Amino acid sequence: MGRISARIGAVAESATLAIDAKAKALKASGEDVVGFGAGEPDFPTPAHIVRAAEAACSNPKSHKYTPTSGLPELREAIAAKTARDSGLAVEPAQVLVTNGGKQAIYNAFAALLDPGDEVIVPAPYWTTYPESVALAGGVPVYVETDESTGFRASLEQLEAARTARTKVLLFVSPSNPTGAVYPRHEIEAIGRWAADHGLWVLTDEIYEHLVYGEAQHHSMPVVVPELADRCVVVNGVAKTYAMTGWRVGWMIGPLDIIKAATNHQSHATSNVANVSQFAALAAVGGDLAAVAEMREAFDRRRRIIVKMLNEIPGLSCIDPEGAFYAFPSFKAVLGRDIRGRTADSTLELAEIILDEVRVAIVPGEAFGAPGYARLSYALGDDDIERGVARIGELLAG
Repeated sequence: MGRISARIGAVAESATLAIDAKAKALKASGEDVVGFGAGEPDFPTPAHIVRAAEAACSNPKSHKYTPTSGLPELREAIAAKTARDSGLAVEPAQVLVTNGGKQAIYNAFAALLDPGDEVIVPAPYWTTYPESVALAGGVPVYVETDESTGFRASLEQLEAARTARTKVLLFVSPSNPTGAVYPRHEIEAIGRWAADHGLWVLTDEIYEHLVYGEAQHHSMPVVVPELADRCVVVNGVAKTYAMTGWRVGWMIGPLDIIKAATNHQSHATSNVANVSQFAALAAVGGDLAAVAEMREAFDRRRRIIVKMLNEIPGLSCIDPEGAFYAFPSFKAVLGRDIRGRTADSTLELAEIILDEVRVAIVPGEAFGAPGYARLSYALGDDDIERGVARIGELLAG
């Protein structure tokens, strides 16, 4: 009998957090490290949100248990924010406040899946998605995409992956790790396909406000209203408001799913920390002025990193239309001699880059996409230029 359960033993460590931790450890030891690993804005949380948290700390109301589903005023504000930003009209009772977007995803799959149920997962995918599916007893079924389609899955690919056991489609736009944004007509076609086949859709909208150029974010249950009763929307304050450490996310869905997920959360974590909830209330209840400033900076950095990556011989990188990640192909440099070392995978290449020039990137294997790597551009312009320049010098020999 094993010491660790098979269910937990099969869970892979978060590659993004592991690489970020290693980079931070090297920095703490005095090394000059540029970290492209974690998807974390380098901006501070806006001041009015911090002030709301400070006030909450002094309010005895914040020192006690509150409803598992979230502060009533926060659930109301999330419902209002959702209608304002995406056009999706929901009741506060359809909102469950969670400890970050990760718990919302975990709760959703736990509420929806029985052992053996299949979830269609377009790849490249964020590392947490398949692990959450597996922990709920489900089976991820991957649909591979590449830069030739802008890393967007086609309706034909999704249909080819559907079986009698398919219960859920995971849909993410804008995408982590690729920055892909689906146009409205593709969202409509995919949503109608899901509705026609009685599938559930879990749509992660955490990057809804981070889109660039002509790209636009569209919420699937708004584009395809008949899908709303079989759709769970995941979102949170982490990326939009530079609040990754505050750990506030939410899921929105039909009442029976929200009730089941709330029961599950009541035994796992109870309510989200109240100080964080009051901070989130200030965030979602306010305007988007600070968000617009951050998006402008991310857009500038996006153009810088893509241009520099494409100037490195052997690398190619399409323009990401959303989020804050570049996802270049390193396939042409694999197998080459790099200072006496050879990388046959981006996993090995990432290790060489960190060892040799102290730059942290996340290998594509973590996202189901060998040959690629993810570089977050949610860091300062100077760091981006310095880090990519180091990679270029290393690969130039």
